Amino acid sequence: MTDADRLLRGAETILQKAAARLVEMQGGKLAATRKDFLDIVTDADLASERIIIEGLRRLTPDAAILAEEQGETAGKGDARWIIDPLDGTVNYASGLPWFSATVAYQEQGETLVGLTHAPRAEMVARYVRGRLATVNGAPARVSAVDRLDDAVISVVLTSHFTPAEVAGTVQIIDRLARVVRGVRIVVSGALEMSLVASGRLAAFVGMKADIVSHAAAMPLVRAAGGRVTRLDGRDSRDDDLQKIASNGLIHDALLACMRG
Repeated sequence: MTDADRLLRGAETILQKAAARLVEMQGGKLAATRKDFLDIVTDADLASERIIIEGLRRLTPDAAILAEEQGETAGKGDARWIIDPLDGTVNYASGLPWFSATVAYQEQGETLVGLTHAPRAEMVARYVRGRLATVNGAPARVSAVDRLDDAVISVVLTSHFTPAEVAGTVQIIDRLARVVRGVRIVVSGALEMSLVASGRLAAFVGMKADIVSHAAAMPLVRAAGGRVTRLDGRDSRDDDLQKIASNGLIHDALLACMRG
């Protein structure tokens, strides 16, 4: 077993525990605190994050950790974990199934291990650089859709957008809705990118996509044969806000449509 395999197995055990806690808490009364604009954080976010951080610290004591709620804590060396303990909080708090917990392990800024667990959607996506890219145990493969009019695409329109960001995203939705088969708004980036990697969505559009929700899933999409870029067509990096993931076949046409 390689170090990456060991980290994946260890992280999977931790994420299973966090996901089980999320499922347990979703049926009860949740305390929610407002964040930016209409966004919220719940006590389930915090409980899941505690489980994941404590587990990862035992697994890799020297690694830094960047977490959605706690922020960044320093480590020794260039290794770090990137954590979103509850990606899709508003969905979760509303009793909807479209949420996940996701972690990525990086060295020198490159993701070596990625894991996304969406318990209510019954989806687990796994990534190990150069060795593994699966969704629910099957090899990750993007769809063969090669025309926009056959494509189903998800677009993020979420509660932490400014009025200007809402207006820009609505314009993109309007342009896409005129030419694609379907536009969906799910708002759980790790889950949606994993759906692209498994061929169930042709593309995902995030114009304000944070690092914590997407670090694990971006390399999974690429390993599955897809592309992840900014609107200008350049490969998207973790810190880029624009993350447009697709099966690759429709990518250029998708960007052109979005630009108008």
